[in-house]
Amino acid sequence: MVDRGPLLDLTAHLTEIALLANQPSGVDQLLSRALEFLWDVVPYDLAAVFELEGDVLVVRQAKGPLAGPKVKKHRVELARFPALRLALESRRTRVLEEHDHAHEGDPYDGVLDLPHGHACMVVPLWSGDRTLGAMTFDRRSCGRYPEEVVNLATLSGQIVALALVAAEHAELLERERRALAERARYLEDEVGSAQDAVALLTGSPDPAMRRVVSMARQVAATGAPVLITGETGTGKEVLARAIHAWSDRRDRPFVKLNCAALPEHLVESELFGHTKGAFTGAEQQRPGRFVVANGGTLLLDEIGDLPLGAQAKLLRVLQEGTFEPVGSDRPVRVDVRIIAATHVELEEAIAARRFREDLFYRLNVFPLALPPLRERPQDIEAIARQWLDRQPRRGGRGPWQLSEESLERLRTHSWPGNVRELVNTLERATILSPAGELEVALPGRRRPRREDAGRPAGPIPTLREVERDYLARVLETTGGKLYGPGGAAEVVGLKPSTLQSLMKRLGVARPAGSR
Repeated sequence: MVDRGPLLDLTAHLTEIALLANQPSGVDQLLSRALEFLWDVVPYDLAAVFELEGDVLVVRQAKGPLAGPKVKKHRVELARFPALRLALESRRTRVLEEHDHAHEGDPYDGVLDLPHGHACMVVPLWSGDRTLGAMTFDRRSCGRYPEEVVNLATLSGQIVALALVAAEHAELLERERRALAERARYLEDEVGSAQDAVALLTGSPDPAMRRVVSMARQVAATGAPVLITGETGTGKEVLARAIHAWSDRRDRPFVKLNCAALPEHLVESELFGHTKGAFTGAEQQRPGRFVVANGGTLLLDEIGDLPLGAQAKLLRVLQEGTFEPVGSDRPVRVDVRIIAATHVELEEAIAARRFREDLFYRLNVFPLALPPLRERPQDIEAIARQWLDRQPRRGGRGPWQLSEESLERLRTHSWPGNVRELVNTLERATILSPAGELEVALPGRRRPRREDAGRPAGPIPTLREVERDYLARVLETTGGKLYGPGGAAEVVGLKPSTLQSLMKRLGVARPAGSR
């Protein structure tokens, strides 16, 4: 009579392995649990799952008394071990005997001191036309694994291979889900921003800006690359958002990358993505901005600071629509509309060999030059009023008004920081004035208060000092209360977590004795 005990045990364990493959626990957890389940039917002192990377087997998971740190970092070159290569190529389980080790050496030489003639078995892992790697089982005792155990190990290897492929597919689907979620977040974040951008541009009374807007509307209907130039703070990103909103890509992501804000060694990864293990710290595969923006628009801000290596790959995307993620040789095809922006003269960068001339001509299909704010004084009042009207009114803050005196100050200022400086000035004023008429303070100028009349003007406080004093006064008024009705977060109009971060940055503490 056949003893069905081992077969029933194996059936139960393989059922567990198959169930694990359908859970989002990850491949490593799957392999770890699978090796634990197999110990009852394939006894071992060391069981390992090797992943095939080129012509090298790399330990992905190891279990048993001998599975120490050195084992888990072990790599086996197939060129040195023909018996292992034959097992993988033939896809048949191989029991290695003493003469195999005597001829080739042991794959664990230098890592473990296993006795000659110890039990050793290699089970190839494969699926379809893919060779995935191998499972190996080793025992310190001499002898060989019995035939019935070899058959059980072979069957278990097939189930583990199928479960491994299923788990890889589950991980791939999860990565796709994260990529889709990231795309959805971009879309959600950009809807309001695009509306604001369109409103700011279409509301401009300045003739020069109206010409720029008219040209931007015309190019938006095409897929042509756009190069936006202008001084820092003139609104290049605002114009890029508006072009996207006027295009037929408006329902797809608008993604941006500031080429000057990243270290050179990370720019290519951010643009094109990377594979797992492509560099130190790349613990998982990550899609780049091109993948996230597929079907939509990618704004490359400060394109003049893009490293030359990334410029070459960007040129290929513009020419062929394909690229390879960092660490991969598989091309990825995308459909992305490129808008580039810069405040530097690219012709000078070309002369200095910091920018590729062929890339410049690919980007400069439709140039748009934004005039500085000092050359369009009619825009100052329009931008200021629109920005104030769009500020949320929370915790009794707002609405705000601009007196004729404040408007005159805004009109006569030179605005070296352009629109960005104007918005920062208004935001600072709304912090100091919870509602009503704004007291607009500009560099080198300070609006006198009634109680200051007749007094000599003192030194102008820095913005950090103003914010710190303001928060300290608010905390005194609320008795140190941060949350809930009447709390400092409500008064300031910030989330409690944001307020606490601001307090920490400015060095503002709650009043003594507050709870």
